[in-house]
Amino acid sequence: MIIANQKFSIFVNYSMKHKIVLFGPGPQFKGGISNYNTSLAKALYEQPNTEIFIISWRQQYPAIIPRDFIDRNSKQNFLNNTNISVEYLTNYNNPLTWKKTVKRIIEINPKIVIFQWAIALQGIPLGFIVKSLKKHNPNMEIIFDLHLVQQKEASAIDKFCTKLGLKNVNTFIVHAYKTANELQKLFPNKKFQITESGSRMQNQPTIIKLYHPIYDLFQPNPHFNKEKIKKEMGLNEHVFLFFGFIRKYKGLHWVIPAFAELLKQRKDVSLIIAGESFWNTLDEKQWGTRIKKFFFRLAKKILLKKTDNEEENYQPLKLIEQLGIQHFVKVFNRFIPNEEVHKFFQVSDCILTFYENATPSGVESLSYNFLLPVLATRVGHFPETIQEGNNGYLAEPGNIQDMARVMNYFIENPIDRNNIQKIAEKLSWKNYAEAILYPLKSQN
Repeated sequence: MIIANQKFSIFVNYSMKHKIVLFGPGPQFKGGISNYNTSLAKALYEQPNTEIFIISWRQQYPAIIPRDFIDRNSKQNFLNNTNISVEYLTNYNNPLTWKKTVKRIIEINPKIVIFQWAIALQGIPLGFIVKSLKKHNPNMEIIFDLHLVQQKEASAIDKFCTKLGLKNVNTFIVHAYKTANELQKLFPNKKFQITESGSRMQNQPTIIKLYHPIYDLFQPNPHFNKEKIKKEMGLNEHVFLFFGFIRKYKGLHWVIPAFAELLKQRKDVSLIIAGESFWNTLDEKQWGTRIKKFFFRLAKKILLKKTDNEEENYQPLKLIEQLGIQHFVKVFNRFIPNEEVHKFFQVSDCILTFYENATPSGVESLSYNFLLPVLATRVGHFPETIQEGNNGYLAEPGNIQDMARVMNYFIENPIDRNNIQKIAEKLSWKNYAEAILYPLKSQN
């Protein structure tokens, strides 16, 4: 009998699946955090003995924010051929759904819950959910995957919301040591263990320093005829790409003048701008949009330390005509559906991320999947991730002449794409998932 019980125990240990919940925007949402959460779910799904659940927001932000966050154009379903469950449960504006979310996670009874953290304002509902889960089951591991610590836009309530969201968490993932340092400053009395392997020390808060994995949801088309498409699009020999949401911190107002400076030196270049203006997704004529914008402006005046009315005043695309460079710039000012993403990367020679400030960038990660070098400003994490001459070049922030110099230098000193291939292999989702599952694998 004892032997039979021992055999049964061994069978259970090796056959039972580890349930893991990923809390964050599901695949119906636009943007990098949704793509990231979906990629992570697939990577964990491919690990042995796992059962993966995505518990998603229904509404991620206060209802007054004047923007449509839903991807209404893409047809491709990244979760096809998986058994990953997706449930859209949590409405930021409805605390009853916060309780419903807690109840559902408790029903699933996961070993690990991984929260995507990318905006301080979400600290209010997330703080409630985490506190409730910890109260019910102190042994459930709560991990916060930090895309940043506090918001790029300085807010009077950011620190309060951030502490509320993160104070009951003992395991964090960061993609750069800069983020780890910011977390330590936020909680100076906590003594964090920092690891790159995924190991955790019992009763000590842990920072797992990993990286932003390479986005592999968007695959190159092996039959893509670059020269043919370039001709159809009216592109010149050397093509630079600005990709993603148009927001002030991403520095398009630097990219366009820097490209204009480059044109004074050479005419064999083109610039593609492909992405949606972040604050221009709703019908301005609708009363609902006007009401949202009124209350959003009012809230910003009350809560933000400073406000530049980005949603109204930031219109960098006007610079193209003002500088007279419209014949050299191709603009696709819309949300790019999943099916079209590869075209913009495969037709380009490098990506431009001349950001004002930066946290680990999904656009940078996406570029490596297409073996594209990155030209970036020397801000945020970029000095950590970009090795000059190996996978890209760095320019001084705010220095238009230096950005133009870097663009020209890249043309004259191209990056060997084999270098980027080696980087992409190191930054795999497989390694990332294994680090997260380190405690479960060590139990086996």
